[in-house]
Parts: sequence; structure tokens; C-alpha cells
Amino acid sequence: MNNKEFWMAAANRAIRTIAQTAVATIGTAAVLSQVDFKMVISASVLAGILSILTSISTGLPEVHA
Repeated sequence: MNNKEFWMAAANRAIRTIAQTAVATIGTAAVLSQVDFKMVISASVLAGILSILTSISTGLPEVHA
């Protein structure tokens, strides 16, 4: 966890998680005008934080320590 490879992989996972959460949250609205962008941003940022914390607590299989 103390190396650049770990943090790059964790950031990559977090960015993917943020994007996936945003797509899923936006997809729940019937039309674009119904999208609550504050909720989209809030949920996406929270998902990114949880992704980083999960990577720290469980490690990353793609990073060989």
C-alpha cells in the first residue's frame, strides 16, 4: 500500500466506480430534466471514497506486493 502502483490502481478503480455510479444514477430518471445532479454528484463521490477505503482494507489483486 506504500507504493505508487497501489495508489494508481486504487485511483483507477475509484474513477471507474464514480463513472459507473453516475451513469446508474442518471439512468434512473425518465428524462434529462428530471436528473437531480446534486444527488448524482453526491452519490458518485461517496462511491469513489468507499472504493478507496475498500482498496485500502482489502488490497488489490492486480497489485503484487
